[in-house]
Amino acid sequence: MDYLVDLRRELDAFGASLDGDLSAPVEHCGDWTLAELAAHMGAGNLWVVAAVREGHGDSYDEGAAPRDRAGLKAWYAGTADALVEALSVDPSTAAWTFQEPHTVGFWRRRRAQETLMHRWDAEHALGPATPMDAALAADGVAEVFDTMAHRMISRGAAKYPERAVRVTATDSGGSWTYGPGEPIAELSGTAEDLLLMLWGRKPRDTGSVTWSGDRQAGLGVLAGPLVP
Repeated sequence: MDYLVDLRRELDAFGASLDGDLSAPVEHCGDWTLAELAAHMGAGNLWVVAAVREGHGDSYDEGAAPRDRAGLKAWYAGTADALVEALSVDPSTAAWTFQEPHTVGFWRRRRAQETLMHRWDAEHALGPATPMDAALAADGVAEVFDTMAHRMISRGAAKYPERAVRVTATDSGGSWTYGPGEPIAELSGTAEDLLLMLWGRKPRDTGSVTWSGDRQAGLGVLAGPLVP
């Protein structure tokens, strides 16, 4: 996947949402407003710039975000440009990351997924959200299982599952098994619906996905928590 292309598109789409009501509450981000989500996104962009260029993860500062609309939009746009520039090097270049691989390629994927989800959050706060790119959403499902869930386990926030669940994207054709042994249950749906469910934007038992097998046990496996 060309994560830089996906990242640029999602960064710009998030920026466009800042023309909307900045006081709008963001449903799945605690008590944040859209303005506070923008501060989080911009600070995260600059955090990754420092991770790549300075080799550390100590530069997260939401307080740098301006409070007025024009200032916030310009500041966010600047952080987006800086992020893309910092990541426009060989993806095998060494960088500080919170998990392996410790490369720029890790951040290309992680920021593309972070921005995809928060772009959806921003648009959802203002009205209907633009559908996600199916391939990027499917990669996001994969990232939940190959990166984020393991991070939660390594931090002591979750335990490795004792049973397995299979997850299948009906539009991209992707399929993932989480846990050991033969799956006790399978759920299927579009990559977007699966990703939104896994990240808590939709309930685990949402009607937009289909379960087979031992649904209750499968829900227990996915209870995780799989993501922060």
